[in-house]
Amino acid sequence: MADVANHRTPRTGSEPSTAELVQRATEQVSRLVRDELALARAELTQKGRHAGIGIGLFGGGGALALYGLGALVAAAILLLALVLPAWAAALIVAVVLFLIAGVLALVGKKQVSQAVPPMPEATVRSVRADVDTVAAAVKDRGRA
Repeated sequence: MADVANHRTPRTGSEPSTAELVQRATEQVSRLVRDELALARAELTQKGRHAGIGIGLFGGGGALALYGLGALVAAAILLLALVLPAWAAALIVAVVLFLIAGVLALVGKKQVSQAVPPMPEATVRSVRADVDTVAAAVKDRGRA
């Protein structure tokens, strides 16, 4: 039977105290957090390894593509050399490549200029509008 004056319930010998239960729960939560962090660390390590290998393979593919592009440029020069002197063929291919590079640079410059300044202007306007709304509401409450 419960001791109403002392707010205690009778305890059998096999039931742990509240302090013991809290201690066990704390230990279990701590162990769970440590285990989850260890699992996350292992998973991120594995994913990082895969990403590193993938980036290396991607870079190798890019380097080989660059060599392939060089071979295509040489083939274009040799093809033009069949009808023109070799120096003229190389000059024509070089001028075409410089023209393409210039167009790409201008398009890239335009894209970069659209990204500057890197401040989220729409968000800044929205936050300012929110601040103005809250300030007006506070003023209205102060008058009431």
